[in-house]
Amino acid sequence: MIAQEEIREVLGEYDLKEVTVGVLGSHSALDICRGAKDLGFRTLVVCQKGKEKTYDLYYRTDRAGSSTGIVDQTIILENFSDITQEKVLKKMRENNVVFVPHRSFEVYVGFDRIENEFLLPLFGSRKMLRAEERDAERNQYFLMEKGGIPYPRVYKSPEEIDRLVLVKAPEAQREYERAFFFAASPEEFRRNSEQMLRDGKITAAGLKKAVIEEFVLGAQSNFNYFYSLLDQRLELLGIDTRRQTNLDGFLHLPAPQQLAALKHLDVKAIEAGHIACTVKESLLEQIFELGEKFVSVARAEYPPGIVGPFALQAAFVPGPPKEKAVVFDISMRVQGSPGTMFTPYSGYLHGESLSVGKRVAMEIRKAIQLNRLAETVT
Repeated sequence: MIAQEEIREVLGEYDLKEVTVGVLGSHSALDICRGAKDLGFRTLVVCQKGKEKTYDLYYRTDRAGSSTGIVDQTIILENFSDITQEKVLKKMRENNVVFVPHRSFEVYVGFDRIENEFLLPLFGSRKMLRAEERDAERNQYFLMEKGGIPYPRVYKSPEEIDRLVLVKAPEAQREYERAFFFAASPEEFRRNSEQMLRDGKITAAGLKKAVIEEFVLGAQSNFNYFYSLLDQRLELLGIDTRRQTNLDGFLHLPAPQQLAALKHLDVKAIEAGHIACTVKESLLEQIFELGEKFVSVARAEYPPGIVGPFALQAAFVPGPPKEKAVVFDISMRVQGSPGTMFTPYSGYLHGESLSVGKRVAMEIRKAIQLNRLAETVT
């Protein structure tokens, strides 16, 4: 793991009056760049060849000096994973880059490279990123158990299945995406998994890594938080729900047509977008309590704990006695929902609704002004 002393040495060479906010060209890069520009930072996006037009063309700042665009500079690589090459890191260090991680950064670069080779100040907790993975030690299940955060029952073996479960296994073609199937008994698990194997949708190795999780039937919401290390304060930036393909297509069909379609297609839940949403105010205290529990357990298990944005993905079950949020996934970095700014929650605190990118940039700017940037990066 790259030591904090090494990051401090890198920061020691920076001109903190000319900090650039950097991000990988995927997931939520535009949100990060917009927020950075709002706070007066220059922006740099690292792109993969063939996937660069969004950043290098469509949203590139106008070199003639107009105010259009949000991406000031791009680095285009053959592969995203080349970002850890010393010549690339050197160029970013020369530009005083503070890098903001997101899910695609984890997926395309990989935790080993991020932890051991990416010698660049990373906004947030570098060592917590791996905890998202369900097969990692001290992972999100471990944190939820230790922190008293309610989560679905996880089955150690298919033989334990006694109710409807959702099985999450790596896709055969794209291991960073998960293939899903349902089962309500050990026999149904075997039948469905064998069919998935025959169809080439999962592999035997992937099935061994599969998580068998109780299916929680409820209204799904993502709680997008920000923990300010500088102010020692938890904030709720916004709430959203997801659009998923081809699940959303199935849900828009009448039941008879759903059954007909299922003869030819399998349900998939690949994220395609987000919808900003709100909750009734009586649920807000519960949402804040869940966030506080996570901040507390993260600080205890991964000191100094969570820094900046994170999200709890949950489903509200109806009770009795009252609605309860059950958390089924945790994002320990930028959540990837630009719709967050279209909910009122950050505005109740800050006087204006903030995107995740702008809230990150506000924290970086304040850290520089207070000479505390080293506390917010790892």
